[in-house]
Amino acid sequence: MSGKYLVTGGAGYVGSVVAQHLLEAGHEVVVLDNLSTGFREGVPAGAAFIEGDIRDAAKWLDASFDAVLHFAAFSQVGESVVKPEKYWDNNVAGTMALLGAMREADVRTLVFSSTAATYGEPEQVPITESAPTAPTNPYGASKLAVDHMISGEAAAHGLGAVSLRYFNVAGAYGKQGERHDPESHLIPLVLQVAQGRRDAISVFGDDYPTPDGTCVRDYIHVADLAEAHLLALKAARPGEHLICNLGNGEGFSVREVVETVRRVTGHPIPEVVAPRRGGDPAILVASAAAAREKLGWNPTRADLAGIVADAWEFAQTITREH
Repeated sequence: MSGKYLVTGGAGYVGSVVAQHLLEAGHEVVVLDNLSTGFREGVPAGAAFIEGDIRDAAKWLDASFDAVLHFAAFSQVGESVVKPEKYWDNNVAGTMALLGAMREADVRTLVFSSTAATYGEPEQVPITESAPTAPTNPYGASKLAVDHMISGEAAAHGLGAVSLRYFNVAGAYGKQGERHDPESHLIPLVLQVAQGRRDAISVFGDDYPTPDGTCVRDYIHVADLAEAHLLALKAARPGEHLICNLGNGEGFSVREVVETVRRVTGHPIPEVVAPRRGGDPAILVASAAAAREKLGWNPTRADLAGIVADAWEFAQTITREH
């Protein structure tokens, strides 16, 4: 059955891919984005677009909407340490305003794009939903605060909500892909080296207790991630707040990513070993057992070479356009 959905932050990387998947499933999609980090051209054809802020969602939300999928957040860990107020203001206060607008409009279903940064440095991997939440930066703390808000909203006001927590998203889907400015994610940074836009890739620490000494991270293809969000819409139940981790369940090291980019692109990728970054855990891998069981989610694009190939194709398209 088709529905009508508001996608906040739908001009950004993950939000735009989810909006595209909703359209392909036959739904009506309205994207709300203030374009502070998103791109107007990222909004999929067929979606209505509102340039505006989530704090003003009450202007546009009404009872004709079936649900909200919420991606509108600042997400740079380093920036959040230097400008914590920016993250509390947008991610927390902005979401509080959005929840109020949903209550007012009687829109009672929410899928929230949370983050595995809520767990901080994990005691055990793969990380399950029962792991203690101890974020190590204001970004992770702001997302955890929103999860607490959503739990309260569900209990008090009958909201049906699903929060999805994940680490590294990668790859591309058709015309939608990753184009952060500044870029901080490993795969697009290594691809910039392949394109000659960057001299070398910095490897922050090669003395971690991992097979090759470099950090290990979980990578999810953005299309697999989008499918999880659509499944979450179906799984939302009034008065319940379901939290699911998303991941491949196995990670790839920084060196494995660099080597895979060399193979996929055919370009030499010079690397420079730099000192470890503070707060970088050796291994971050999420357990997706709950998502498989409760959402019926089965990622089908877990192959790193395939993820990199999609990202490479998109990166070349963007370079040609600009």
